[in-house]
Amino acid sequence: MKFLTHKIEFPSIDEATSEGLIAVGGDLSTDRLLLAYKRGIFPWFEDDKAILWWSPDPRFVLYPEELRVSKSMRQVLRNCKFTVTVNQAFSQVIEACASIKRNGQEGTWITENMTKAYIDLYEMGFAKSVEVWEDGALVGGFYGLDLGNDVFCGESMFSKVSNASKAAFITFVQNTNYKVIDCQIYTYHLESLGARSISRDTYLSYL
Repeated sequence: MKFLTHKIEFPSIDEATSEGLIAVGGDLSTDRLLLAYKRGIFPWFEDDKAILWWSPDPRFVLYPEELRVSKSMRQVLRNCKFTVTVNQAFSQVIEACASIKRNGQEGTWITENMTKAYIDLYEMGFAKSVEVWEDGALVGGFYGLDLGNDVFCGESMFSKVSNASKAAFITFVQNTNYKVIDCQIYTYHLESLGARSISRDTYLSYL
């Protein structure tokens, strides 16, 4: 495992631990983040801790054609309860993702520095947000990275009312031209929508 310096570089993917940890340290500059994602690496760490960089094997992804929408969720979408937009409130979405309370988590890995970095990436055209509105209020959404290839790298989602984040994700996937949605690591929520594990090598081939 490599300890990063000010130099913007990463070790070979082959050097990752069995858990997928590949490097420690460095910074969250836009140049480093873009290099990381292009090599199948992403940051994930606790607030006030050293930056940890990961490239897990297997990788959890969703192929848009394999999206599963339950009967109850189809009913929610048909009722037009929500309005879904893209890139209308990026800062609000990432701040909501950072502040929302999650089961089993005391703090957030979306630190102030990380928030600033992804807002910078958004302003450069590399990050994207999907928002869900109800009666004019932001009630759900998610954000991630678009590297200009066939892969969208999902980062985090939030929901303040039932089904809001699902509505954001399903609407996005149903209207996307991406070949793969990178979900990074397993969650039951995303598995229920059709996400599954593939080998890291297969994922890297899409990049």
